Amino acid sequence: MNKVFNRIESITGNVITVRAEGVRYHELAQITTRFGKSLAEVNKIDGDLISLQVFAGGQGVSTGDEVRFLGREMRISFSDDLLGRIFNGSGEPRDKGPALTDNMKPIGGPSVNPTKRILADRMMRTNIPMIDMFNTLVVSQKLPIFSISGEPYNQLLARIALQAEADVIVLGGMGLKYDDFLYFKDELSNGGALGRSVMFIHTASDPTVECMMIPDMALAVAEQFALQDKDVLVLLTDMTNFADAMKEIAITQEQVPSNRGYPGDLYSQLASRYEKAVNFAGSGSVTILAVTTMPGDDVTHPVPDNTGYITEGQYYLKGGRIEPFGSLSRLKQNVNNKTRKDHRALMDAMIRLYSSYKETLEKRSMGFAMTRWDDKLLKYGQLFENKLMDLSINLSLEGALDMGWEILADCFDKDEVGMKSEFTDEFWPTK
Repeated sequence: MNKVFNRIESITGNVITVRAEGVRYHELAQITTRFGKSLAEVNKIDGDLISLQVFAGGQGVSTGDEVRFLGREMRISFSDDLLGRIFNGSGEPRDKGPALTDNMKPIGGPSVNPTKRILADRMMRTNIPMIDMFNTLVVSQKLPIFSISGEPYNQLLARIALQAEADVIVLGGMGLKYDDFLYFKDELSNGGALGRSVMFIHTASDPTVECMMIPDMALAVAEQFALQDKDVLVLLTDMTNFADAMKEIAITQEQVPSNRGYPGDLYSQLASRYEKAVNFAGSGSVTILAVTTMPGDDVTHPVPDNTGYITEGQYYLKGGRIEPFGSLSRLKQNVNNKTRKDHRALMDAMIRLYSSYKETLEKRSMGFAMTRWDDKLLKYGQLFENKLMDLSINLSLEGALDMGWEILADCFDKDEVGMKSEFTDEFWPTK
């Protein structure tokens, strides 16, 4: 039986407080105001004092409004009808389509039992050379994209959504500018990927509490598709906005702050989302790529710092390119030996030579004389950046490997690249 209360003890921002018993953490309530009805979620229980986050915000709520506890947690409808649809952080349609109410599934549940998981050993192709060739994305991997404001991380996510070798794309946007929302919508629609995508979008003008619901909704839907034997790619942007929303709510509730004002359970909150990445035994998979912006380009900021302990590497997006140094896919060795036999050797050689190119740039900037070898490295570095690092490059893995050999042959002799003759004899381009 639903519990109904007609007295709200206090209203602080988007958080209201009532006195009640027999209420559970994360339980939903419906608030009836003179402007209509709104959902709220229990986020703190202190004896009989219950705090709830109001999805539509606290504006318009008065102390005499009715609060009806629904006896259940937040749920999202699941079916193939989700594909091509766009929803907000309350699960309501943002695309003016019909509301979906059938086959409701709970969100925010526990991660998958380890006994139901299998080892990540399949490559997820993106046709982006700096990912496929140098830091391969593996099915069921969880990876952040570390970046700063102003970098084209949303453009990168849109390209991955269009090109990734995945059955379903689930996009979760948190604190997006409206222009970014329209960009994702237009790119996926024009690229023909909207029909295999589901979007959960929270814009900067939407209530803060809805921002916190986006990852759970996206991951709950992804898990259900994965159980239908589909490979699902979840793209989240921006997890720093998600953490800032948690911080705002925690301050409103007067919780004791931790590092830089973030709640003390920041690590657990992030981990509970990232650990939803899974490769189901006998079924599909969930792979997670999540943008994490670094305020002030500070990787020691609590959000990227905690993220690095949870995930299986990271991509650094800097200067409009994925940096080869600092970027890391810890699971790439699980698949590199299953692609082409020259993959690992060529990747290692090219990164080693690019490191030498960076050292040569420093020598030149300091006024040292350039040797013939330095001139070769300078030519190599320019070709590497223009033909492989540029994010506009669209190449299959095999095309990127062939391009790598062409760049080497353009700049060096066979015996200068430090590779085994078994590879150079077979793959070195003939002029």
